[in-house]
Amino acid sequence: MKAFEKNIRKVEPYVPGEQPQRKVIKLNTNENPYPPSPGVLAAMKELEQNMETLRLYPDPTADLLVSALADYYHVGKDQVFVGVGSDDVLAMCFLTFFNSEKPIFFPDITYSFYKVWADLYRIPYECKPLDEAFRIVKEDYYEENGGVIFPNPNAPTSLYENLDFVEDILKHNQDVIVIVDEAYIDFAGESALKLLDKYENLLIVQTFSKARSMAGMRIGYAIGSPLLIKYLNDAKYSFNSYTMNKTSLVYGVEAVKDKVYFEETIQKIVATRTWAAEEFRKLGFVFPEPAANFIFVSHPDYDAKELFEALKANDIYVRYWGSERIEQYLRVTIGTREEMEALFAFLKKYMKKC
Repeated sequence: MKAFEKNIRKVEPYVPGEQPQRKVIKLNTNENPYPPSPGVLAAMKELEQNMETLRLYPDPTADLLVSALADYYHVGKDQVFVGVGSDDVLAMCFLTFFNSEKPIFFPDITYSFYKVWADLYRIPYECKPLDEAFRIVKEDYYEENGGVIFPNPNAPTSLYENLDFVEDILKHNQDVIVIVDEAYIDFAGESALKLLDKYENLLIVQTFSKARSMAGMRIGYAIGSPLLIKYLNDAKYSFNSYTMNKTSLVYGVEAVKDKVYFEETIQKIVATRTWAAEEFRKLGFVFPEPAANFIFVSHPDYDAKELFEALKANDIYVRYWGSERIEQYLRVTIGTREEMEALFAFLKKYMKKC
């Protein structure tokens, strides 16, 4: 080790899903298979005719987008924080709220970026094991801690917990910040937004990358009490004032406006998910009941890594980790009906051949 390396902050980085630069059936990163709303496409054309505005800095308060989200969710503007994707928002939350010598709690099988942020910011943490059915054990979160974060639905399991479950964790953690990561909530059930008035320490994080078909624009947001949002903004302005670019702000507003298109797209994905789940069952796959835009599958007779490699060799990309407890599972994003039919055609052929 070189002398100067002793003072370099070292972390094991998050490994994102592959982004192949050619046409494949891409079911590995939970992107929406449908385009953004027509309003977003119209805004793109309008912005092309006003490129002169790009020479100016964007509004550091992101008021256009903050206002649109506040109206949509019927909350105050002082209850909304926006950032460059939910990853940026969550990273800022870790930096801002998890500042204790006590460990923060999150599940052992969950979004793997949580460990990375904790290591990056030198935050102590404990991973609480999911049960045998991959469910969060709420009693594990009753102990003294420095904060709690969990996704609902969880990833990569796709399991959703109802509001009574979420509130139970909140009731036992009123002296710390509790973050509910709702990246996939639009495909599941009720949001924890209903609990905001009762718990000032609750923060909910959502994204435009999944249900709103805008992963490429990197838009995420948090909704919470004015107190928590103030602290988030204080940290943000001390870190980077201009986090949201002008195009993201304009397109984000249009995406929020088009509620009909948003709901239609979700319904199509959920319908395809229901059909795909039945097709997986017919082939002997097992999986937790899906509540997101993906299914977490395993097969008792086929090795997950071998299946992953065979799919990839045929230009069908799914997600495989090979991690402890989930080494025999694949996460399969719900694509279009045509993409899913191609997946099942390959699986039938592969399983017949093997």
